[in-house]
Amino acid sequence: MVFFIFTLKFIRVPPLFRPYVFPDDLLLRRRGKIGLVRPSFEIGPVHVGEGQLFLVAGPCVIESEAHVRNLAEAIQRVTSDLGIPFIFKASYDKANRTSVKSYRGPGLVEGVRILGRLARDMGLPVLTDVHEPSHCEIAAEAVDVLQIPAFLCRQTDLLVAAGQTGRAVNIKKGQFMAPWDMAHAVEKVRSTGNERISLTERGASFGYNTLVVDYRSLGIMRQMAPVVFDGTHSVQQPSAADGVSGGQPEFIPLLARAAVAAGIDGLFLEVHDDPANAQSDGANALDLKLLKPLLGKLLAIHRAVQ
Repeated sequence: MVFFIFTLKFIRVPPLFRPYVFPDDLLLRRRGKIGLVRPSFEIGPVHVGEGQLFLVAGPCVIESEAHVRNLAEAIQRVTSDLGIPFIFKASYDKANRTSVKSYRGPGLVEGVRILGRLARDMGLPVLTDVHEPSHCEIAAEAVDVLQIPAFLCRQTDLLVAAGQTGRAVNIKKGQFMAPWDMAHAVEKVRSTGNERISLTERGASFGYNTLVVDYRSLGIMRQMAPVVFDGTHSVQQPSAADGVSGGQPEFIPLLARAAVAAGIDGLFLEVHDDPANAQSDGANALDLKLLKPLLGKLLAIHRAVQ
């Protein structure tokens, strides 16, 4: 007869998530409770961090001057009807496309001209993303918000250059970043004396070509700055479609509803009138015709949780 003797060995399992500790001046220390963030600030007529949900929306990239103007006018009609503050967004250069063959945009000079003219003619605050420190001052002459792309959210020189312009700075949380580590990105911008900072959640990498949203990040980051939820990039499937990114736009409403219920200051949506033929990120864009019914539901949720 054969006897088997098993030895049980107990090991110490490290915690799945390490505690997050913020610099003292970045955290409203309320044990067990996430408080309203301060300071709030204004971007033209849009009040950020004061309890009113606002929208950042537009195409991924400038495809033409006529196209961005038509989209801006269409979105503005929707937001005016619903009474939701609106910031238009579009990029002049998508420097992080998967393929070198992909369309990037009209470039800095032409893109800034287009966005500046649109802002003046329509009276809209405008957001665009910057990829290099040298672009910040030029872009700031035409737009109200400089956005730091998720891939670049640790780049000190870029964050400092954006902060030094005095424009509002929206920092997208990297797909590879823990939400508590965004305190350091906020601190870099604040070191310039610029307090007009918001943070955007856009999903976290989950294996290859997939993103998931950890909704705890909204509450964690809201202790540092007003928080925006990107409902369109959160459904992106990065680089999953043969040289371009794929997406699951059918889940935009679900994720957006959950974010508004959790408590956010703003909503970010890339919107296109023909997503199937968009020149960038069409696979995860919200179809323009779906914008108004979605916003109507989100505003109802926002009023309920207020």
